[in-house]
Amino acid sequence: MQKKKVDVAIIGTGTAGMVAYRTAVKKTDSIALIESGKYGTTCARVGCMPSKLLIAAAEAAHNAEKAYKFGVNAEITSIDGRAVMERVKAERDRFVGFVIESVEGFNPDHRIKGYAKFKNDNTLVIDDKLEIEAKSIVIATGSSPAIPPIFQDVTDRLIINDDVFDWDDLPKSVALFGPGVIGLELGQALHRLGVDVKIFGRGGFVGPLSDPEILEYATKTFQDEFYINPDADVTSIKQIGDQVEITYRDFNGECVTSRFDYVLATTGRTPNVKKLGLENTSLPLDENGVPVFNPYTMQIGDHPVFIAGDANNDKPLLHEAADEGRIAGNNAANYPDVRTGHRSSPLGIVFSDPQLATVGSSYTSLNEGCFATGKVSFESQGRSRTMLVNKGILHVYGEIGTGLLLGAEIFGPRAEHLAHLLAWAHQQKMTISEILEMPFYHPVIEEGLRTALRDLNSKLKLGEKPPKHCIDCGAGA
Repeated sequence: MQKKKVDVAIIGTGTAGMVAYRTAVKKTDSIALIESGKYGTTCARVGCMPSKLLIAAAEAAHNAEKAYKFGVNAEITSIDGRAVMERVKAERDRFVGFVIESVEGFNPDHRIKGYAKFKNDNTLVIDDKLEIEAKSIVIATGSSPAIPPIFQDVTDRLIINDDVFDWDDLPKSVALFGPGVIGLELGQALHRLGVDVKIFGRGGFVGPLSDPEILEYATKTFQDEFYINPDADVTSIKQIGDQVEITYRDFNGECVTSRFDYVLATTGRTPNVKKLGLENTSLPLDENGVPVFNPYTMQIGDHPVFIAGDANNDKPLLHEAADEGRIAGNNAANYPDVRTGHRSSPLGIVFSDPQLATVGSSYTSLNEGCFATGKVSFESQGRSRTMLVNKGILHVYGEIGTGLLLGAEIFGPRAEHLAHLLAWAHQQKMTISEILEMPFYHPVIEEGLRTALRDLNSKLKLGEKPPKHCIDCGAGA
């Protein structure tokens, strides 16, 4: 077996691994960047980018469908599923190509193809052919879809979200399990593209929402458009020929049996750490076998090993993976001089319609009696009504006494933009009064955010009560 010594070994070339490499290579040229599969991030191959391509097609269809409400007579004669998927795959491949080009631009002497397993805390074995001893190691192996045992009787008709983007055509029907971020986005997009979709969940959860008022509103809004039961009673799932037969209780409590072309499982993801040989190390692991780490240094215990991205099962988002990769790469290159890194304010977005977003602390994480809630409904919000996107509510949370912005949960139009504004304010530790001093143009959807902030400032006893029935009052109102 060949042997090699390096300063830093990085396992995985996804977002976290790539950023860790770019950071570490600034400090040392002694690096091993190890990848067992194809180059290309989860985001580019099967995540955020191809899903947004599918959503964009769905939005085009939906906009044409509702054009009559503006007095515009448009008609959808057909949706060409093959053309939809051709564009999704072509653009997906383009994004993946950029990532591959980036990785192949790294020093070829640093890149190693093969599957890495730990021999001990400082040593990796690659395909039983190469042994790498490293001063420090970064685990950036990503995650894989989790498949619950309830689907054990379904064989070739069970798919995960990764498989959707390999379709050549759109199916006629899909039963989707898991109304989380991925499930909501794909389920609504497929519905708007003419696929008969039913979404089943457990526990009553929809997306990342925890505020009960917003959760109830969002659930009802989605149910008005397509079938979604976030707390479904499914009694049987089995494959019959080339279809899947599902028996469940409907909203009236009646037992219903339906058949679908596919079952799409969007039931969470599992960190890719089980086959790394962690049992050969002294690394501390949790009850699920995932390394216990410091989220500010990414270090596992006090060992020379760091973990970043989806592999740590903390915040499976691209921008978080990039931040974690940067911290892990820097500390690995400078080990044993380990330092805390900058973490951004929590920010999550679901590209459904209306969109969902969370910023800062969630509703359920806040201490009762220590915060107040500012609210706004978009149903009467001026700009939203002009565009016929006036569905949704927004809640912002502020700390009693200090007036600091603590967080927000949003279900409404352009939530992706509102959430960014709030995340920036949250990271700057701004008070509600300070945010209200910022400019608000007229007429814009952001005026709805101002209404919620004014409501919150009043409840915090830091500002006057907002004008009654003021629908996007002009500046100075």
